[in-house]
Amino acid sequence: MSTTPDPAQDLAILAQQESLLRFTDFTPDTAWQLGNRLRDALLAREAGGTVEIELANQLLFACTTVGAKPNQADWIRRKRNTVRHFARSSYAVGRQLELSQQTLETRDGLSDVDYAAHGGGFPIFLRGSECVGTIIVSGLPQRDDHNLAVTAIAEQLNVAIPQLP
Repeated sequence: MSTTPDPAQDLAILAQQESLLRFTDFTPDTAWQLGNRLRDALLAREAGGTVEIELANQLLFACTTVGAKPNQADWIRRKRNTVRHFARSSYAVGRQLELSQQTLETRDGLSDVDYAAHGGGFPIFLRGSECVGTIIVSGLPQRDDHNLAVTAIAEQLNVAIPQLP
């Protein structure tokens, strides 16, 4: 029997991840390296997925792997909107909503048409700065999308982070 992890415990880990995963700089080369790391992780899992990385609303990296579904582009857009709006991972936003038993619509007046509080979206933070871009993965179950993204970012930064169980 599988149980859903406690949102409060997840939120503590997610906050630590967001605090630790900060870049000193982020260039098109950084996006290329990270994007390929994410693509390779999807390929290793034989997962059809989509990856998008943008900085200051400029698309720096985008790809799909074999088996990606056409609707993943819309998931990417909606997760990106969520990360930009809250400057938090889309999974953290979703877990907070679950904890408070609310939705984006009831709490923030945001439509599911344009926002998705599902795992896979992560903010690009520069040290000492606000959110400057987004890293989005779609195609796996939401917790796996999130874990894939943060693991690749942590490897890119050579930083140890707490992992969601």
